[in-house]
Amino acid sequence: MEPVFELASVSDLETLIQLMGEFYAYEALPFDEPAARSALQLILGNDSYGCVYLIDIDAAIAGYLVITFGFSLEYGGRDAFVDEIYLRAGYRGQGVGTKSLQFAEAVCREQGVKVLHLEAERKNTNAQAFYRKAEFVDHDRILFTKWL
Repeated sequence: MEPVFELASVSDLETLIQLMGEFYAYEALPFDEPAARSALQLILGNDSYGCVYLIDIDAAIAGYLVITFGFSLEYGGRDAFVDEIYLRAGYRGQGVGTKSLQFAEAVCREQGVKVLHLEAERKNTNAQAFYRKAEFVDHDRILFTKWL
């Protein structure tokens, strides 16, 4: 089961919206479709914000991966987030997630990124274990957010 990562474009917007809806339902997160459309159009139209990939397996869409770019003095320069990674149920537990994170790391290295971050829900201990196995470190910090 070899994933193929295809850089998404605006023509993939409807597919991405569908995948985001599935992901947000799976994680029990509120899904604001108009806001999602707007954000996707921004990132798909400006690669300085990041990149979005569709994950294909045997010509079927298995999920998607979003990498966003930033900058951190603490980490010595350009940093990035795996902002969203989602695999449909039939593709989980088969190494596709591991290959997706490895792909994200390769993309980041090519972009001069010094450090790659991601986050997991506190209650999602399976995701936390998966990320630790992929050598991501929990810095015992709390992510605070303020909507502007």
